[in-house]
Amino acid sequence: MSDAYLVGAGQSDYGAFPEESYRSLFRTAFESALESVPKGLEKSAIDEAFVGTLGVGGRQLGLSGPAVTEHVGLEGVPCTRVENACAASGFSVRSAVQAVKSGMADVVLASGFEVMSDMSSDATKYWLGVSGETEWERLSGTTFSGVYAQMASVHMERYGTTREQLSRVAVKNHSNGAKNPHAQLGFECSLEDAMEAPVVADPLNLYHCCPTSDGAACALIVSEDVVSEYTDEPIRVAGVGAGSDSVGLFEREEYTRVPASERAADAAYQTAGVGPDDLDFAEVHDCFAIAELLAYEDLGFCERGEAGSLVEAGTTELGGELPVNTSGGLKSKGHPIGATGAGQVVEAYKQLTGTAGERQVEGATRGLTHNVGGSGGAAVVHIFEKEGESGVQA
Repeated sequence: MSDAYLVGAGQSDYGAFPEESYRSLFRTAFESALESVPKGLEKSAIDEAFVGTLGVGGRQLGLSGPAVTEHVGLEGVPCTRVENACAASGFSVRSAVQAVKSGMADVVLASGFEVMSDMSSDATKYWLGVSGETEWERLSGTTFSGVYAQMASVHMERYGTTREQLSRVAVKNHSNGAKNPHAQLGFECSLEDAMEAPVVADPLNLYHCCPTSDGAACALIVSEDVVSEYTDEPIRVAGVGAGSDSVGLFEREEYTRVPASERAADAAYQTAGVGPDDLDFAEVHDCFAIAELLAYEDLGFCERGEAGSLVEAGTTELGGELPVNTSGGLKSKGHPIGATGAGQVVEAYKQLTGTAGERQVEGATRGLTHNVGGSGGAAVVHIFEKEGESGVQA
């Protein structure tokens, strides 16, 4: 089975852009991805495309996958729209890797987009709601933040996790996002700011929640047969894992873990032949501060109940033993639902090519991305490693 490689990745800015369309945002991300390929890549070389989107705003309902690929000049290229809630483009990356590893394609576009700023707050709550269990949770009045608030409450009660530790996730990610020119909330915040913000769903406040965003992201995945045409410093997709679980939180045995993330991580570590201690950085799904802490435990960065202590110790900060969400994460960079997973891969690409600027992790050769759908109904994990003299030996 052929190895798969990441040779380019790019994104649009994340934020609220009433003057933009999902097509124009996608074009920005696509052109950025092409420009990032070291030796260049012509769009005529692309064999297939996967596009992740939930289809939040009315302007992007319909056959939106081919709409964006045709818009950027991929006439006739097979395009599959991938919808898996907030994990849509994470799964589009997985699909691209599968297409390459199977031998069906040599060059595949993995991408995602979302426009969320063209709706009322009530409509946004509805669309976020359908990422979870609609009948028994959302239609009974539970919001997306309300579900994660339940997870946070139980974690705090069981393990002694504190509001200050939740707030430190926000402070860390805003510090990173302030160094990212694509970030929607690209400003730093103090611990006091993060602790005293208005309550959204107790115990979660405004600084514990990610924004709604417009944006797009693209990654280019190629086979080992052609990778040398595009780069002399290959980044191998070393591990891929995915999992699913009960969509409704009330259907699970525990509120303090996301089994889909555990399954995805276990599979990715196994295929890569590495473990959490072998990572140099990670991009994890922090739609809420508690989601990042749960990810630490689900991905094996620490033992159960120790996530709060991990962030408090500075382990996951830039300069720490395992920097997490160097991009700013969903919290600061933004969360355009369909673009989030591919956007995480953009950050991994920048870290592994040494182009992350002020947020560069020194000597990074291996990183992980983790993308979750809903409150844990689906999850996908990728492990990327740099090959060559300065990285992992092929």
